[in-house]
Amino acid sequence: MKKLYFSILAVSSLFASCDLNQLPQGVLEEETAISSKLDALKYRNGIYYALRDITNSDYLYNMEIQADMFVGTQINGNRLGQISTGDIFSSDKDLEGLWSDPYFYIAGVNYFLPNIEKLLADEELSANDRIELCRYRGEAKWARAYYYYYLIDHYSPAYALCDPDDKKTGVPIVLTYDPTDRVDLYPSRSSLNEVYKQIEQDLTDAYADIEAFEKSSIAGATSNLAPNAPYLSTNTVLALQARLALLKEDYATAISKAEAVIGSGKYTLTGISRYPRIWTDDEGSEVIFLPYGDKAQSDAIQSMGAAWINTKLDQADYVATSNALAMYEPDDVRLEWFFEPRALTVNGQSVVAPCFVKYPGNPALNTGSANSLKNLPKPFRLSEMYLIVAEAAAMSSQPDKANKALNDLRKARIDGYAAENYAGQSLVNEVRKERARELIGEGFRISDLRRWNLGFARETKYDMEYEDVTGILVPSSTIVSYQPGDYRMILPIPTAEMEANPQLKGQQNPGY
Repeated sequence: MKKLYFSILAVSSLFASCDLNQLPQGVLEEETAISSKLDALKYRNGIYYALRDITNSDYLYNMEIQADMFVGTQINGNRLGQISTGDIFSSDKDLEGLWSDPYFYIAGVNYFLPNIEKLLADEELSANDRIELCRYRGEAKWARAYYYYYLIDHYSPAYALCDPDDKKTGVPIVLTYDPTDRVDLYPSRSSLNEVYKQIEQDLTDAYADIEAFEKSSIAGATSNLAPNAPYLSTNTVLALQARLALLKEDYATAISKAEAVIGSGKYTLTGISRYPRIWTDDEGSEVIFLPYGDKAQSDAIQSMGAAWINTKLDQADYVATSNALAMYEPDDVRLEWFFEPRALTVNGQSVVAPCFVKYPGNPALNTGSANSLKNLPKPFRLSEMYLIVAEAAAMSSQPDKANKALNDLRKARIDGYAAENYAGQSLVNEVRKERARELIGEGFRISDLRRWNLGFARETKYDMEYEDVTGILVPSSTIVSYQPGDYRMILPIPTAEMEANPQLKGQQNPGY
């Protein structure tokens, strides 16, 4: 298992690439790893490589398979079976990386930052080089903020449903690169408030550094502010701040940050006719950040779609539940695009089932004739900002603002949509439904249910088109239900980490 600390060779081997469109390779020596701006550029591109990794694949789909929208088929070979059936244990090695990998990437950032400061201390550094290096510093701090966000979003209780000053609510904070075998120096958990404070400080610093670059003469057309940008921007900072504020139920800040992204005018909601291209071609007018990837890097890009479907069209590991299908109106482009009737071959019989095809594979990432089912991650889209405004406004007695955001999004998704206005709990419920429709399969569902203090149950009462589906489902997968506050909505700290770090004794999440 990857621990909180790593040797410098292990970290720098990840971040040795010079060009963003090349995979990291080789090893840098500790003493000379970052001794120039070019070295910093190589390391910085490795940070983007790590961001592409953690915003895709099992880092997201584990929590989707756990929730109520998908159910296992009898031909899935028990892949993701334990998390699907709710049999979640701290000893589950399939989940270890969700904890250890963010810390691995944090260690890389912690090594990078002081080396950047050494370069910035050079009084002969040109003004343009200083701006570039500060930009790299800001991007690294954003990345560290994202990694800690990911950790608390999986291993911490909902902010409003716990005492955020309790030391058992957060995760260990590591801000320096200091590999050691002294277990007495390993950190214990921090409080949720302490982790949020660190994240917020990193994002404040990141905004200042990235904004300085965007305002400089070397920024040019500031492509990082355009849709599908492969680089972080001030809008990416605002988007993460908005997401975090919603988690904290700081509704005023959530609205302010999300509206700043919407009001920037850099992005527009992708219309109905072009909406599928977001998922087939990995591009769209509403994509705020799109980590770079191409055919040459395909081997290092994980498959998101393979969690559900297979290159063989008659096979699928997980299909949509009937409650997932029932969320959508007939003229909703998402119903047509996300779900495809496929004849699955199970035990020698052919059964038509609702397969989830939101991640169909981008042909540009295929290295051969077969579909690799690989798509680039799209961790921040404008639609999420509309949903944040809608929810925060609904929860803070601003129905007009909430309804406008809700209706604006629906107009971009439902053909012939006529605006509606809701009030009170009905408004809150509609916003929650819309969030589920738009973000299905993107890793938000368990986090949302935990924050709303709701449980779930899977429904498999299909209409006539899928009337035979229940016969091919894993029985133990169909009966899963969670009550509000179910302990399994928070993941366990892996057993290997608990055993390696004595400071975590007595700090395991309840229930495990």
